[in-house]
Amino acid sequence: MANESLTSLLVPHLQLLATLRSTGNVTRTAEVLGVPQPTVSRRLAALGQALGAPLTVPDGRGVRLTRAAELLADAAERALPLVDAGVRLAREEIEPASGRVVLGFLHLLGRTLVPELLRTYPAPSRFTLIQGSLQEMVDRLVSGELDLALLAPVPADDRLETVVLDEQPIRLSVPAGHRLAGRRGVRMKELADEPFVLLEPGYGLRRITDDLCAAAGFTPKVAFEGQESDTVRGLVGAGLGVALLPRFEPGAPAGVAEVPLLPPVSRTIGLAWRAGEPLPPAVVAFRDHVLQGQP
Repeated sequence: MANESLTSLLVPHLQLLATLRSTGNVTRTAEVLGVPQPTVSRRLAALGQALGAPLTVPDGRGVRLTRAAELLADAAERALPLVDAGVRLAREEIEPASGRVVLGFLHLLGRTLVPELLRTYPAPSRFTLIQGSLQEMVDRLVSGELDLALLAPVPADDRLETVVLDEQPIRLSVPAGHRLAGRRGVRMKELADEPFVLLEPGYGLRRITDDLCAAAGFTPKVAFEGQESDTVRGLVGAGLGVALLPRFEPGAPAGVAEVPLLPPVSRTIGLAWRAGEPLPPAVVAFRDHVLQGQP
């Protein structure tokens, strides 16, 4: 019965514990939640009484959670995304036009793929678009921050369901005057002494480059690291190194030559979402639009 009493008290105040852990201050917590400070204090006292021990102890000018309260806060933070997802499903079931899709994608895919998918989508859904590295998109998808993500390469992750949409050729990008610029093809082992312009660790292209170099028996000499492929391509054009990048459409930009790799290399582009979870109607509709025509 005591457990039932504590649960009945805790459920309406999940956000309170999660917010208090973040702020470490009762006054600030009240401001974030939009309630009077005495209300927060009363709720904490009631939860502590039901638990049989205080939830907070003084910590400088603020407070910190006790170990028992930390455990409750952990449970609260795990439960909140599920509650939010349930509320969203219910609202969109009642009012489909209110649907929203949070779509994550890699920077490079924002050039043509994402605009084209949105341009051809007829439904009136609202979109929140979030860009980042491959690892960041996977992490945010798994945590529930994203509904869907366009990824390359497509990760093997049991927490996700994925569908391959396309294969994207990878080329060696070199400065226009480089010794390899006029070649019909180049093998990775020929690049052992070249300075590389790379995306930072966590990006899919960085992983592909590191793996190809390792398979060829060398570690790439890092000249520069960046966060966007356009920046990497620009540094190549300035003569600062070589890079492995997707083929630039409709053709290589000024100052850059693209050379095919031998054997040919490509990366998969795919759509991913969390495995085993129901998706809101608006998300399902956009997912089906993206997958249209896929095997």
